[in-house]
Amino acid sequence: MKYLEAADHAGIYVPHGFPEQTVDLGEIRMNYAVAGGADLPAMLLIPAQTESWWGYEAAMRLLADRYRVYAVDLRGQGRSTWTPGRYSLDVFGGDLVRFIDRVIGSPVVVCGLSSGGVIAAWLSAFAAPGQVRAAVYEDAPLFASQADPAVGPSIRQGAGPMFRLWHKWLGPQWSIGDFDGMRAAMAREIPPWMLAALGRMAPAGTGGPPTSPPQDLLEYDPEWGDAFVSGRATLTCDHETMLSQVKVPVLFTHHFHHVDPDTGNLLGAITDLQVRRVRQLIEATGNPFTYREFADMPHSMHGHDPATYVATVTAWADGLATRSA
Repeated sequence: MKYLEAADHAGIYVPHGFPEQTVDLGEIRMNYAVAGGADLPAMLLIPAQTESWWGYEAAMRLLADRYRVYAVDLRGQGRSTWTPGRYSLDVFGGDLVRFIDRVIGSPVVVCGLSSGGVIAAWLSAFAAPGQVRAAVYEDAPLFASQADPAVGPSIRQGAGPMFRLWHKWLGPQWSIGDFDGMRAAMAREIPPWMLAALGRMAPAGTGGPPTSPPQDLLEYDPEWGDAFVSGRATLTCDHETMLSQVKVPVLFTHHFHHVDPDTGNLLGAITDLQVRRVRQLIEATGNPFTYREFADMPHSMHGHDPATYVATVTAWADGLATRSA
């Protein structure tokens, strides 16, 4: 395996509603899009695993009159460099520290969904002084995305089987790419509790499993999902330690979730118990923690209901500005 640039698989991409740009960060080239005036306060949008920057497109349009919005492709996603063997929270976070420094150049509100929310947590703890002024964790699997968390179920009792399936049948950098084989294997390799969870977490009207690779999955190196299941992604970044270092106000949005009573497995991104521990650790730093529950919301609020997402984030950010004044 080798590092792949967008030109190595140019045929997988499709055009989107905002111009795309690329910045050289040293090890990787990072792809991104921008909306909103240069004089507006900055906001950085960090996608979930398998989601490229354009998953935020609808939300960007709604945010653009209030913020200078930057949406990125993380390494291993979209048109950014794909780097087998180099997927971890510390590496992702370091990429974005350089991105904020080289491209944004001003204090930023960081917002991330799912694993992107965990990376937003990393930035809220470990970014350079003055880079991050507040952070939104959108249904972030803190503790739950670790192989051996300090509290609650792990990724192996949650989304792990799906990441293993992708890695087995698609391979690192789509080196196998057997999507039909993956679809045929789902019924025997994905446990019933997970199949039920996928059905419940999907937005209404989306139907059954796709018959061909969806665009967001095409733009993703399955190895970085495997890095979370194996524990490599969080090996040097314990969530308990990270959250005890948070330095800014946090908004946490929590969506559909419950623990399956028959197996103890997590249906959703993070349990109530784990969120309570997140709150305890952040509040112990002296920073405010705001919790908003959306019990019927699918995992991606910004994709499913961008108006509610934008209203929630901007109302919270306005409140921070009022308290600061």
